[in-house]
Amino acid sequence: MSRKKQISKFRYNIYAILSVVVFLILWQLIVSLGYGGIIPSPVVVFRTFLIKMTDSRPDGSTLPTNILVSLQVACTGLFLAIAIGVPLGWLMGWYKGIDRFVRPIFEFIRPIPPISWIPLTIIWFGIGLGAKSMIVFFASFVPCLINAYTGIKETNKTMINVARTFGASNFKVFTSVAIPSAMPLTFTGIRIALNSAWSTLVAAELLAANAGVGYMINMGRSFGRVDIILVGMVSIGIMGYIFSYVFKKIESVVVKWRTV
Repeated sequence: MSRKKQISKFRYNIYAILSVVVFLILWQLIVSLGYGGIIPSPVVVFRTFLIKMTDSRPDGSTLPTNILVSLQVACTGLFLAIAIGVPLGWLMGWYKGIDRFVRPIFEFIRPIPPISWIPLTIIWFGIGLGAKSMIVFFASFVPCLINAYTGIKETNKTMINVARTFGASNFKVFTSVAIPSAMPLTFTGIRIALNSAWSTLVAAELLAANAGVGYMINMGRSFGRVDIILVGMVSIGIMGYIFSYVFKKIESVVVKWRTV
């Protein structure tokens, strides 16, 4: 990495840290001046965060346990959506027969809100891992497929023609030209799916769970513990940031050819 890029990255990190510090200071000031209503100060939220690491009250599980439960559900549903949605989107974008066969079903399922699947998944799987994972899957599947499909469709026609001129078969062009070209949009779809997965997971755990961060937030609401609610929200934000960072690093390795 050049010195100029290192300086730019350092400045970006400083600005990011400053924005968080300024936000926390403003939050503390608003609460201290009495304008926060029932919202606790960041100091109280941090204290609750530390206590919740070992205390199972009021929802019956410690924070690490709730995080592990939510991670298990989110990863199962998200990775299943990636494993099915991305290849299917590529195939639909390249092979017209597959597109015509799958599209009617996909267009029927796509407008249905993921939350609408909750009653059916509870009937099919109860309130365990399977039910919540399927809800996350339905939320993540659509952006994975659409962006993978669009990435294939936007492959440079000149590149395709050059490959065919040199004798590459249709399948070879698909795997060697179209899929690499579709990777940036594919990863965009995965990041969108990640956001959808977390938002839907919380909704699912609010309605059909006995553990997890969403369940903890719901119990915090039931017991009037705003600090517990905020701890759950902060935990989700941290986990989402970590996932996004990991996928960004994976993308930088897979899509080395892309210039930023």
